[in-house]
Amino acid sequence: MKKILFVAVAILLGTQLHAQILTPVKWSYGFKKLGNGVAMIFMKATIDEGWHLYSQTVKDGGPVKTSFTFLASKTYTIVGKTIEPTPITRNEKVFDMDVSFFENSVIFQQKIKLKADQATVKGTLQYMTCNDKQCLPPEEIEFTVVVK
Repeated sequence: MKKILFVAVAILLGTQLHAQILTPVKWSYGFKKLGNGVAMIFMKATIDEGWHLYSQTVKDGGPVKTSFTFLASKTYTIVGKTIEPTPITRNEKVFDMDVSFFENSVIFQQKIKLKADQATVKGTLQYMTCNDKQCLPPEEIEFTVVVK
């Protein structure tokens, strides 16, 4: 009987710990054709209340900045840098510097030049997120956007 109780408690604790994995940022992707063989790729971060996601412009010595890497392809070329809206900037004591970040949601945009009618844009993004109590380790996510 004690053995069964122990196993049941162990399973419940394991389930409880699994449920506590934090994922305060959810990513979604899309595109819009702009004409003349040009398209815009959208990478949207939806950020849980109380958390923030860092800008691409964070200086060295601070948190890990958000970054995007696009795989080379015969069906498209990258045009310029990934753009972002104006972030919130304030001094964060934990980093002892001004840091730029986003709250609630942010859409990053990357222009591409299509070399074909359809392109599969693949890449990775890296980001870090914090709230006023903790920072989570940086995450790297692969993404794919099919532009038709």
